Amino acid sequence: MDSRNMLVVYSVNLEKKLNAAAHHTIEYQTQKLVLRRGQIFTLKVMLNRPLQSHDELKLIFNTGQDMPFYTVELDPMASHRSNGWQVKIAKQSGVEVVLNVISAADAVVGRYTMNVNKFDAGVFFLLFNPWCSDDSVFMASEEERAEYVLNDTGYMYMGFAKQIKEKPWTFGQFEKYILNCCFRLLTHLEPKDMQSPVLVSRAICTMMCAANNFGVLVGNWTGDYSNGTAPYVWASSVPILQQHYITSMPVRFGQCWVFSGVLTTALRAVGIPARSVTNFESAHDTEKNLRVDIYLDESGKTIPHLTKDSVWNFHVWTDAWMKRQDLPQGHDGWQVLDSTPQEISEGQFRIGPSPLSAIRQGAVQTMYDTTFVFTEVNGDKYIWLVKQNQEREKNVLIAVETASIGKNISTKMVGENRRQDITLHYKFPEGSPEERKAMEKASGKRPDDNSRTLSNSLHISVLQNSVELGHPINLTIVLKRKTATPQNVNISCSLDLQTYTGNKKTNLGVIQKTVQIQGQESEVSLSMDSSLYIYKLGMVDDEMVIKGFIIAEIVDSGERVATDTTLCFLYSAFSVEMPSTSKVNQPLTITCNFKNTLPIPLTNIKFSVESLGLNNMKSWEQETVPPGKTINFQIECTPVKTGPRKFIVKFISRQVKEVHAEKVVLITK
Repeated sequence: MDSRNMLVVYSVNLEKKLNAAAHHTIEYQTQKLVLRRGQIFTLKVMLNRPLQSHDELKLIFNTGQDMPFYTVELDPMASHRSNGWQVKIAKQSGVEVVLNVISAADAVVGRYTMNVNKFDAGVFFLLFNPWCSDDSVFMASEEERAEYVLNDTGYMYMGFAKQIKEKPWTFGQFEKYILNCCFRLLTHLEPKDMQSPVLVSRAICTMMCAANNFGVLVGNWTGDYSNGTAPYVWASSVPILQQHYITSMPVRFGQCWVFSGVLTTALRAVGIPARSVTNFESAHDTEKNLRVDIYLDESGKTIPHLTKDSVWNFHVWTDAWMKRQDLPQGHDGWQVLDSTPQEISEGQFRIGPSPLSAIRQGAVQTMYDTTFVFTEVNGDKYIWLVKQNQEREKNVLIAVETASIGKNISTKMVGENRRQDITLHYKFPEGSPEERKAMEKASGKRPDDNSRTLSNSLHISVLQNSVELGHPINLTIVLKRKTATPQNVNISCSLDLQTYTGNKKTNLGVIQKTVQIQGQESEVSLSMDSSLYIYKLGMVDDEMVIKGFIIAEIVDSGERVATDTTLCFLYSAFSVEMPSTSKVNQPLTITCNFKNTLPIPLTNIKFSVESLGLNNMKSWEQETVPPGKTINFQIECTPVKTGPRKFIVKFISRQVKEVHAEKVVLITK
């Protein structure tokens, strides 16, 4: 062929703006084009001469590490299809050719290079596509896609089942470097594995945890965070993933909500719908017997060397949405993934994806790690009294609670800044025949095999669930009986200061009282002075809670019953003033007014402002605020993005954690 007549590609326009808008990827802060699989995209090719019928116009797409492992070749002049991909000429006008390409709905996701003939057309990212009905992450509802794929802010839920606190969280999946970081975490996967959201989500979950070599986050529950950032300080996944991407080093430190926040961000970034989920009263069952065993001495103090299981006040994981083509029918939809390093699965710390349908039915053999998740939401709690008898220990079962584990399972509501209770997605109603059947299926036993029921004539419960910081601890114990005969009852209540994972830091003391109860229902008040806990709040750099174990004994019969309660501290909020509108690239002033209402000084104080609309986080620090003192100060920041932007102002100190204020400001040009 005459070389002057050879077809030469002069340029390829990836039509970034047009394609990104159609693919819901316009928010990604990257120079590269971001596409979703199974959906049409447009290319504009400039040639040295008009196309002729004998010409070859070869499009080559490569992805994979080092050398191209997965290649797709398309030529609209010859074959229109390859590996489920298609191409056709949409328009031809002289030397300009417009091509429409559709990638396969099960294409390998990742970073692609593209060549048209010999012309290097650059790099693009291909993501999972919840908008494509043939993609295994397809989500039918537009509102749900907006929430679980596109929303870059949200909430974590913390605290207790009866005192749920919301923590604003910035997912920030479109921010700079986040997508690059997520795909770099997946470089060990074979390209064929990159087709499957099951394998990709499990791999991302694994790579969140630094205990699995080269992972993103180091878990730390010691209360000493001096060589890193304390977990409660984080309010965003963005600095964590950016720091990991830039340094290639694990970021210190995370606890469950941080692991979940970063995992939710990474899944949304690659196109898998995801939500952070909190399970209150979450069981950690070390013996895999679907129950939690707690051992107390006669005063109600826990016996550490016997009590190996624990109940976390809350535990946060992530649900991801996908079809399970690797499982029998009936397991599509939400799947639990948990990157908090607590359980080894196939040699590494990770859990999931485990289908909510399997957890609900007690089908604990279903992949992956369904037994562990089932117990977290369904375990039974056994409280044992260890009696010292002539130097021999005797364990007496004094309480069985079948409904205390797995409460108020929560996530952010679709399209609203409110909490949604999704407990019934995870389990049948407590005590229902279906729930007992699921328990039977999970344990392989009939409910009456080896299960204990206690026929107590006395029933005990606790009313109080919060303590205003600096005030006494007041508990109201409710005692119910079938008889109205007066009886003397000994009550012993042991109170511990502990972290949300049930890790005891110190015993505050034991309250003992003997009362005569009349009638079928009686209330008994117990109280402890604030001086017994207030000076211990800064013992560790964690938010603390009070755990109480209460034993009641009928004096005449010696019959004992027990229960436990968790009390959270409430701290009065601070006031924040900022304008409701502001201009981009102009200073925005936030005025804060804070009073220390405690009888002790607050130390290591830090106020910080976070928003996706800022170029960086702003903070204000002070060593100490004395008791009763009020401080006023201003923080100035510069918004860099237009639109409604949420600003979160956080307050932390050594003694008081997790106090925040938030406001949405409209940023205009």
